[in-house]
Amino acid sequence: MSRGVPVVGAVTRGTTNPNRLRRMDRWIAATHGAELRRADHPVVVDLGYGAAPWTAVELLHRLRTVAPRTRVVGVEIEPARVAAARPYEREGLSFRHGGFEIPLPGRPALVRAANVLRQYDEAEVAAVWQRLCARLAPAAPGRGSPGGLLVEGTCDEIGRRHVWVALGPEGPRTVTFATRLGSLERPSDLAERLPKALIHRNVPGEPVHAFLRDFDRAWAAAAPYASYGARQRWIRTVRDLAADWPVTDGPARWRQGEVTVRWEALAPRG
Repeated sequence: MSRGVPVVGAVTRGTTNPNRLRRMDRWIAATHGAELRRADHPVVVDLGYGAAPWTAVELLHRLRTVAPRTRVVGVEIEPARVAAARPYEREGLSFRHGGFEIPLPGRPALVRAANVLRQYDEAEVAAVWQRLCARLAPAAPGRGSPGGLLVEGTCDEIGRRHVWVALGPEGPRTVTFATRLGSLERPSDLAERLPKALIHRNVPGEPVHAFLRDFDRAWAAAAPYASYGARQRWIRTVRDLAADWPVTDGPARWRQGEVTVRWEALAPRG
């Protein structure tokens, strides 16, 4: 805590594994690296890193390959986890006790909150998003800066399947689905990793349900491409999906087993 500001949030399970967040990290490096390079002193927060500091250590390494001045601060609400992480501190990496208030003096260029909101109620998500987005570095259109980024989502225990929402200071922007293609039977397998804002909305009548239905249909139609490998089948699937859904990325990301869609297309009704 800093300046007596109360810690906001609840203690999570703390489950973590090395390389669990590699897909999310690589996406952040590819899509937000330019913004990190543009900042004079880019600070990145790994919020709720868990019982061990592996994800924060790996995030620093991956982001410094694209933005060498990046500093990572791991923030945890459980004091014992902060104490356990302190021996791993190094130049550019530190750990602090805190929660959604983000106990830093300035505004970070990036906040990553992976598997943090899983235990919260859906009704609580909007307020948490709003609070975290308010802490991001502001947009500076005259300098070509879209502002800071909040990446909030969920993955499985070994990082094969992820879904995350990317938000700027203005609110949600996109939803990204990412998977290890060799482990995928159908795209709707990713439904179990939808972030809290969407996971209970995977029901008929909701946009995310329609999206996953169309994703599965495009996957089935692309079955002949499986003879060229799962990657080629995924690329063809996403290319067809993009005819009806606002896909924001291209083949370079699709090849990684990813697809990103505008938030407005999947946002819950009402």
